[in-house]
Amino acid sequence: MLPRESRSRRPSSRTRTGPPRIRTCYFCSNAINDIDFKDVRLLQRFISSYAKISPRKRTGTCAFHQRDLSQAIKRARHLALLPFAVR
Repeated sequence: MLPRESRSRRPSSRTRTGPPRIRTCYFCSNAINDIDFKDVRLLQRFISSYAKISPRKRTGTCAFHQRDLSQAIKRARHLALLPFAVR
């Protein structure tokens, strides 16, 4: 192993320049208090192509609405409105 001072860090190819993108919560900005599990079109915005629930960091939802959103997605899956997995 090389000494600490002689190791160099290579710049990552994924480095992003400019200010960080600030995302606002979709539900807070549109004044949606209750997330309806029967609104499949809205819930599909927050699941990936593999039918996984997208994380807060990617969608920009606040913690309060992310908990309600995941519960609504799970309820919609249980009633077969959304898929559990994609083949």
